[in-house]
Amino acid sequence: MTKTAERRPVTKAAAHPLPGPPPAGDLRRRRLADQARAYGFLLGGLLCFALFSWYPAIRAVVIAFQKYTPGSDPQWVGTANFTRVWHDPEFTAAWRNTLTFTLLALLIGFAIPFVLALVLNELRHAKAFFRVVVYLPVMIPPVVSALLWKWFYDPGTGLANEALRFAHLPTSNWSNGTDTALVSLVIVATWANMGGTVLIYLASLQSIPGELYEAAELDGANLLQRVRHVTVPQTRFVILMLMLLQVIATMQVFTEPFVITGGGPENATVTVLYLIYKYAFLYNDFGGACALSVMLLVLLGAFSAVYLRLTRSEGDA
Repeated sequence: MTKTAERRPVTKAAAHPLPGPPPAGDLRRRRLADQARAYGFLLGGLLCFALFSWYPAIRAVVIAFQKYTPGSDPQWVGTANFTRVWHDPEFTAAWRNTLTFTLLALLIGFAIPFVLALVLNELRHAKAFFRVVVYLPVMIPPVVSALLWKWFYDPGTGLANEALRFAHLPTSNWSNGTDTALVSLVIVATWANMGGTVLIYLASLQSIPGELYEAAELDGANLLQRVRHVTVPQTRFVILMLMLLQVIATMQVFTEPFVITGGGPENATVTVLYLIYKYAFLYNDFGGACALSVMLLVLLGAFSAVYLRLTRSEGDA
């Protein structure tokens, strides 16, 4: 008997060879289509920024060089608005109060969130409860929070003085005193805004490897030494960024002076943003308000650029 010839099966790869890479033109068109699709999704956000952020900012810069009153044609006046605002007696007081508020906020309100984050990070029980308690003031509307503190600071029946009387301590004028009003507002702003900062610090602390603390303990480092040589260097970037954001935010303080003190007593709590409000809505001088806004914008922009340059230089070193 003769053996039948063995037939080798025809493989699928041999029947249908693999396609080669697409031409360069197709790849370029595909990338352009992907980019166009991505920019299409971003178009809504870009339009919102252009309409509600960029256009008002550019418009404010233009009005700063005009005599502008709603309902009338604007007139170009050059730098007259800047000169008039510069010679306003409230101008010096507003900048002095704003810079003092920012400095006090850094001294009082910058270290407290970091310490609270360290304490929360060391808790073993009821972590979620205490995080909610710390973050709760952020969820209260700013105006409501300011009104609560206004009642709290009332020199007659306020809870602050009642607590001092109960402890047989001298009472204070709090927000009604020229010497204590600004410090009182710093306490309000710190209490109302530190919750988010605490959570950011807490997230940064939880990302630090535990081996670093174990090595420090083996070397005999105590708690303060571990914080100084492990915690602070590992969270340095977060600390620097939050410091910059806090300076920018406190330089634009408005709600607390507006609701609690009304800029008083004796202009002790008039800030730059509150003065801008007075120029625009009390004096009906939108040119002066925009001129003051441009001054604040230039100052904060210059400070941010120098701050980022210095911190980046230290990081590279």
